[in-house]
Amino acid sequence: MTASQPRYRVPAPKLRPGDAPDFSHLDIPAAGEAKRPGIDAGWAETQPLALGLIRALDHNHQAVGEWDPQLQPDVLREGLRHMVLTRVYDERMQKLQRQGKMSFYMKSTGEEAVSVAGAMAMRNSDMVFPSYRQQGILFVRGRDIVDMMCHCISNSRDNLKGRQLPVHYTWAEGNFFSISGNLGTQFPQAVGWAMGARYKGEDQVTASWIGDGTTAEGDFHSALTLASTYQAPVIFNVVNNQWAISTFQGVAAGDAPTFALKGLGYGLASLRVDGNDFLAVYAATQWAAERARAGHGATVIEHYTYRAGPHSTSDDPSGYRPKDEFEKWPLGDPILRLKNHLIGLGEWDEERHEKLEAALNELVVKSYKEAESHGTLHDGPLSPVPSIFEDVSADPDWRLVRQRQDLGV
Repeated sequence: MTASQPRYRVPAPKLRPGDAPDFSHLDIPAAGEAKRPGIDAGWAETQPLALGLIRALDHNHQAVGEWDPQLQPDVLREGLRHMVLTRVYDERMQKLQRQGKMSFYMKSTGEEAVSVAGAMAMRNSDMVFPSYRQQGILFVRGRDIVDMMCHCISNSRDNLKGRQLPVHYTWAEGNFFSISGNLGTQFPQAVGWAMGARYKGEDQVTASWIGDGTTAEGDFHSALTLASTYQAPVIFNVVNNQWAISTFQGVAAGDAPTFALKGLGYGLASLRVDGNDFLAVYAATQWAAERARAGHGATVIEHYTYRAGPHSTSDDPSGYRPKDEFEKWPLGDPILRLKNHLIGLGEWDEERHEKLEAALNELVVKSYKEAESHGTLHDGPLSPVPSIFEDVSADPDWRLVRQRQDLGV
């Protein structure tokens, strides 16, 4: 290679294992700085919001600016409870996986506000197409914890009959679409559902969630094109938690300064929000839902957050990023920030928080004991073998019929 030839570029993270965590290079706008346009704003008017960062909670844990949703204390306490429950549940389930009681698990530590605030800002009748870090939606919508656990240990009460990896939930009654391990598929599905609702004259909104890495997949671009063309009432949530498994977010981002900016290229309103700020996520989702319901089309929301733990129980992040980097994340912990906001309002205190954590720990332990009464991963009872041939085709393919005959079931 001569001196005049450009070098082959391979994006790389700024820090590697062994380095000291350092986020001093990030430009974090002040809370309350972003302006809130009307829900009928054109996509071009949202460009400052796609490049900036919507924040409502300042460094003193006070709500400031036009994006403060001005929620009542009871609503804030409900949000705090759902987030704490999500974390307690995750911690317990990961420990059980390490004990060999389930095959696989994925925590959402540090990202609880993305799912909880997003779900609370929507209607329960709205359809959601989640990825595998949105268990908080299920808690918001009242999913039975025992049923969630039974799915994770694949016992006889697993509503998916052992056909899905743990944490790949589905719940038709709660308008919670089946999670796909092949991330990206749910984006075009969400658009199709939204178009169908609009065709039937319903005011239902759909929402879907993917990680930052999935924006490099074709499904992402196809979905945004379709939504833009037909003004589908859908919310596209891109959870930028900095890491796509072991690949840092710069690989999928390319030279784009933000993921939200990608939405503008399709003529879609686009927002970039502090994903660890419960109030900001709630307000952004509420704005996008109202916009969609009023017929103004889809919105892309980039949730700027950080994946505190491993990608899954099959991952070891110490091999690709500095240890304890989450502790230095400048946008903090979503649970701690909402807790401190409530304390500042005089609507919460440390004693009540400790009691909440204790009660939810007790609930999760009790729920798991009940879940095991319906069977365990190793000892059963499991779903009956013939069920693997059911629920797929109204008229089974002849090959499935032959296979079932060969099994003698």
